[in-house]
Parts: sequence; structure tokens; C-alpha cells
Amino acid sequence: MFISDRMEVKRIKQELNEEEEEHRNFKTQRIESKKRHTCSQCGKSFRLKSGLSNHMWHHSGEKLFKCDQCGKKYSSLSNLKVHLKLHSDEKPYVCSVCGKGFARLNSRNQHQKTHGGVRDHVCRECGRSFTTAAQLKQHQRIHTGEKPYKCSYCDKSFSQPGNLKSHERVHTGEKPHRCAQCGKSFKQSALLNYHMHVHSGEKPFRCDQCGKEFYSSSNLKKHLIIHTDQRPYVCSYCGKSFPLLVNCNRHQKIHTGEKGHVCSECGKSFTTSGQLKYHQRIHSGEKPYECAYCERRFPQYSQQKSHERIHTGEKPYSCTQCGDRFRHSSSLVLHMKKHFPSSPIHSSS
Repeated sequence: MFISDRMEVKRIKQELNEEEEEHRNFKTQRIESKKRHTCSQCGKSFRLKSGLSNHMWHHSGEKLFKCDQCGKKYSSLSNLKVHLKLHSDEKPYVCSVCGKGFARLNSRNQHQKTHGGVRDHVCRECGRSFTTAAQLKQHQRIHTGEKPYKCSYCDKSFSQPGNLKSHERVHTGEKPHRCAQCGKSFKQSALLNYHMHVHSGEKPFRCDQCGKEFYSSSNLKKHLIIHTDQRPYVCSYCGKSFPLLVNCNRHQKIHTGEKGHVCSECGKSFTTSGQLKYHQRIHSGEKPYECAYCERRFPQYSQQKSHERIHTGEKPYSCTQCGDRFRHSSSLVLHMKKHFPSSPIHSSS
């Protein structure tokens, strides 16, 4: 009697499980039956026709929704709305640890993992660990060489979507990162951060040789070549050598006579866009660089720094022969001629 009762219970349980499975299958079929709109490109289905229509923009590459602030385009209205929060300074998603705000929920969630220190996504190739699976996936493309993100304007491909976006701005001219101080716009957020040092005056990278300070580590590295006497870039016309390639290229235009940058006001031409920009301030009267110690303003940054040395007493250019120091590199060049009257002296510019 006991055995038959136990078998009866087992049979009832099996029937209930079968009914539950049948109910789940019915529910799934009902949901799937509602997704009558199927993408002919990838087979993905949608309940609403509008959902399919929005999805199809991903395949066509067409972006109809344009941001009025920076001109960036999107394939869906929802993506545009998310983007607009960046311009409005609206950051509704706040980190529960440090209080930092974010425009997007996924950005906040990724940020919060940095506090926990949880890096459970490990690369099998090099052992480097990451907080998210997406970060690991992007990193692994370094090892595989995979570049799935193709530029829609040229044949270049990239391993990360962020790199693709930065590159495509070369074609579109888009500059979404705008300085709140002066209104100048930039293609990359890193360039905006670099530019902001101009307003703050902060120069965190200092040369140990002469005390000169720089906004970025890359500029400091370029400057350090001057102290090593390395001049690897040689002019193909006269043999003069330079520590930086940009200096050599600028110099060679003296030989070629190339002056492709023409002032629209007076017709005067220049070898570089920077020279033209500085010249045009003569016409506009613009003096964007203000002395940090008095109210004098200057059209060129180099003029501002040269003037500020009157206040600070800074003399960054040192003579290697006698130790005398000078405010300007041109003064050092003139001084060196006293030591070497018959030798050509190169300036550091």
C-alpha cells in the first residue's frame, strides 16, 4: 500500500511538471507569435512594425536623427535623446559610492565597479584583468588583430568603436567637445582637457633640466630632445638638422617657397596655418592670452609667456659653456656667438 501511494505521488508530480512545461511552451509561442515583423537581413523579430523600422537603420547605415548642438547623427530617436543629455549637463545617474553623476546608466554602472575593485574578466593571452566582459572583449582584439569597425568614408578599420568615431570626425569635421570658457570646440575629449589647461594655467609636466613646464607629457617628451642634442631630422636642401620633425618640415618650406595659407583680408600668404591664424589677429584685434600677473593681453601665447618672465624672473635657457641664463632662446643664441664666433649656432626652435 505504501509503495503504490508513493508511485501515485510520483505520477502526479510528473503530470504537473508536464503541464508546467506545456504552459511555458505555450507562453513562449504566444510571445513569439506576436513578433510578426522579421528583419530580412538578420532574422531578428519585433512585435511592432516601428521596432523593425528602427532596427533596419542599423543595417542601412542611414542616420536621420541629427543633434542641433553638434551635428552628430543617429539611427534612432532614442539614441539621439540619450546623446542630448551630454549637452544639457543632465546627469541623473549618480554613483552611490562617490556621488559622481553620469548621463547614461551603463556608464554609471561601469564606473561603480572601479570602487569595488572587482576585475573578474581575465585575458588568457596576457593575464590582464577587467571589470566588464565588454572591456575584456575590446582588449582581446589587440591579440587577435580583429578590426570590426569600418569607416563609412574610407577603407580604414578599427578595433574599438570609440577609435572609429574619433577617426570619422576627420571626414565630417564634427567637434562635439566644446569649451565652456571660450566656446572653442574639439574632436576629442582629450584635446578639450588639454585645452582647458590654457585657461587654468596649470602645467603639471616639468622639465628637470631647465624647469620649463608643459600641459602634456607628450610635449615634455618632445622638449627633452632639445637637451640631449639629438637632431635626427635633417633638411634635404641644406643639411640643417632639427630635434623635431615638425620643425624640419616648417624649415624646408623656406627652400620650396610653399605658402599655401592665404589671409582673406590682405592676401598675405604663410607657410603654416598657425602663422596665418596669428597674423589674422592683427586684423581682428583679438588678444586671447592674458598675463597671469597683470592685465596685459597678447595675440600669441609665446608673447604672453615671454612677458610673464618679467614678473617671475624665470630664465629657462642656460648656456652650457658658462652657465649664464636667459629669458628667451634668441638671447641665448646671440650669447653663444661670443663663445663660438665662427660657428653657426642653431636655435632650439
